[in-house]
Amino acid sequence: MRVTWTGAELTFRLDPDDEITGKASDEHPIKLATNSCSVGGVPDDAHPDLFALAAWTVVAPWTRRRVSFDRAVSAELAEALHAGWGIEAGPVGAEPRRPGARLAISYSGGADSVAAAAMYPEAPFVHFRRVPHRRVPNRWPHYRSDVLARLAERTGRELSTATSDLEYTLAEPRPGYPEHHAVAVGALLLADQLNLGGLAFGYELGSRWLGGDRYVLRYTPDNPMWAPNGRWGKLFAAAGVHIVLPVGGVSEAVTMRLALDSDLKKYVRWCLRGTDGPCRNCGKCLYKELIQAAVERRPLDTPMTARHRAAQPWLKKPPYGGQEMVEYGLARVPGIEHTLFAGVLDYFDATEESTSWLDHCYPPALDEIPAPWRPEAAAYIEANVGLMTEDEVRRVETWGA
Repeated sequence: MRVTWTGAELTFRLDPDDEITGKASDEHPIKLATNSCSVGGVPDDAHPDLFALAAWTVVAPWTRRRVSFDRAVSAELAEALHAGWGIEAGPVGAEPRRPGARLAISYSGGADSVAAAAMYPEAPFVHFRRVPHRRVPNRWPHYRSDVLARLAERTGRELSTATSDLEYTLAEPRPGYPEHHAVAVGALLLADQLNLGGLAFGYELGSRWLGGDRYVLRYTPDNPMWAPNGRWGKLFAAAGVHIVLPVGGVSEAVTMRLALDSDLKKYVRWCLRGTDGPCRNCGKCLYKELIQAAVERRPLDTPMTARHRAAQPWLKKPPYGGQEMVEYGLARVPGIEHTLFAGVLDYFDATEESTSWLDHCYPPALDEIPAPWRPEAAAYIEANVGLMTEDEVRRVETWGA
């Protein structure tokens, strides 16, 4: 793979060993559509390791043996690429980037992201906004990135918005990130300007420890995407921008509660389709409504029925992505037996007691937070959430066994 940055435009050319089909770090199949993308709202003088890492979040799925950058990178970054992916990277010759002093929030506006932001009220936001690609048609016009960007602007927090068309590099699946970490391209290229040493993501207990819905449905302490000692964690650290998961030890029920109790409550938006609010007609809206209704101890409020296409994944036999949250909702939503989830009750014996572990924080997640930002997160968790008991910790560590 040969990578070239012209200003903030990334172009990459495949070597004979590379392929247009590949897999992301969570084994999801990825097919290449085009070999260029751009990033706006960022400087053109970032450290070469930052340019290299930003490019790698885009080209990793299709690179097989080597990657040649258009500027020298540090030996530390090249070694992290080789150790993590078996990739030969070069040219080598730059001094390593030293971590900055600040933490920024990779801010999406969803409940998980808002909960992370609530932990660090002084941290600036970096928001990724999708924009059209000059050569690839938009096959997802209902995605309202403009709405999310406007909501981010209204939060009153220090905000940098990076625009990019990198999601159009994918032919399959629909427009999306080649790697989950590609959402950070703007933050990485802004890291010198913002003096960043860490970037906080809103990935919670399900994504970090329980496997999520695109990875494996079991306890995964060595999750290659988010573990500090995993290949991505080490690569980000080599570029002087540590991955920070402030809510990595709490469930989506907790992040929902924290977000709705925060000063940013009116800016929370997980749906990418609605304009004046969530569309209430997509699978994500249904899933988040189940969680919110459980947290607020109220009946489910959705126009969707069991016949709705977006509801079908939740009506099949388990396992489900986010299954722990489905169980949590089944145990707490009044009248759930009279909703479209009625049939799902047959598969579970969920009670408040059996799901109470999801109301507390898994302690090892706090230990993973880099030292400069750990005390603030730990104090917030102690005051607002509480730590799991030994029995609850075992529930996490035997998940999916």
